[in-house]
Amino acid sequence: MKYNTQRKRMPLPEYGRSIQNMVDHALTVEDRAERQRCASTIINIMGNMFPHLRDVPDFKHKLWDHLAIMSDFKLDIDYPYELIQKDNLITKPDPISYPATKIRYRHYGRTLEVLIKRASELPESEEKRNLVALICNHMKKDFIAWNKDTVDDRKIADDLVELSKGKLEMTDDILRLMSNRLSQNYRPKGNFQNNRGSNNNNQRKKY
Repeated sequence: MKYNTQRKRMPLPEYGRSIQNMVDHALTVEDRAERQRCASTIINIMGNMFPHLRDVPDFKHKLWDHLAIMSDFKLDIDYPYELIQKDNLITKPDPISYPATKIRYRHYGRTLEVLIKRASELPESEEKRNLVALICNHMKKDFIAWNKDTVDDRKIADDLVELSKGKLEMTDDILRLMSNRLSQNYRPKGNFQNNRGSNNNNQRKKY
């Protein structure tokens, strides 16, 4: 018994051993016309393996590129497309530059710092106060998620002043807006349970 590990390594194993054997056979065909027909047949079989990609642009082009790769670029036929260069297969992509922005407090994240900067630039208005209240609530949530403990409003107030460079403060008005936002997002379960109980009682009365 011959194991796959003892066989020739496949350049594109996703097509399977059978397709690779067809490509290897095409390399042995001496008649050029027959070799061309053999290559076209292989391309059709390869395309049928991925029917969901037929409408993808350049799908056929990629199949012919893959045929050339599986033949180690030794299959002498008339390719309908300009093939990928063999040297390009081992070319490493250009490195991607990542922003090297320094984050003052990682548990708050970069997005929150951007929001604080935006709020600092706004003129005094109801919109600004609501935004600052939203920022403070998010700071509390992020702080607790990072530290797994309770957080004092004074800590959030100090961090807000520091991150805004003294342009934003947690005033009594902001605290009130924060409290209102939390109460609006909180939905007590008691009403739901009471309603469910009353519905059950009404159903019993029917019987």
